[in-house]
Amino acid sequence: MTPFIRAGIAVLMLGGSSLGAATAHATPGSDITAVTLAQTQIPAGLLPFVAGTDLVVREITIGPGGSTGWHYHDGPVFAFVRSGTLTHPGPDCVAPVYRTGEFIYEPPGAWNVHIGRNLGTEPLVLDAVYAPPAGRPLFQDADAPPCA
Repeated sequence: MTPFIRAGIAVLMLGGSSLGAATAHATPGSDITAVTLAQTQIPAGLLPFVAGTDLVVREITIGPGGSTGWHYHDGPVFAFVRSGTLTHPGPDCVAPVYRTGEFIYEPPGAWNVHIGRNLGTEPLVLDAVYAPPAGRPLFQDADAPPCA
């Protein structure tokens, strides 16, 4: 191995270890299940304002005391509370509550970290439509905001 390659590896290892030490850990979800009910892709160019989008419909169930963990979405999410109560703090830690029959919209972007919690005694069931850019994950794990 040449000295140049050794030096490059050392820099990467030191840089990676110092970055890792400063990185907080995302909060995992608990007592949550999701079932994909339907999925399709709107290809780029099909509509003039769409650059390629996945559409995924999921049924999400969160047990009493469970949560999604802190996360955000790269595309918008539209959801309907089929049963139960969703407590939904966002980046400002204000926690609106959504009850059976209500709709929720989650705008995309890393700025909009949030968590879904079931603080009730019955399962919470959500029907959600995710619309991320084609090929992107449905959600990204995130650290809790400082106010959490």
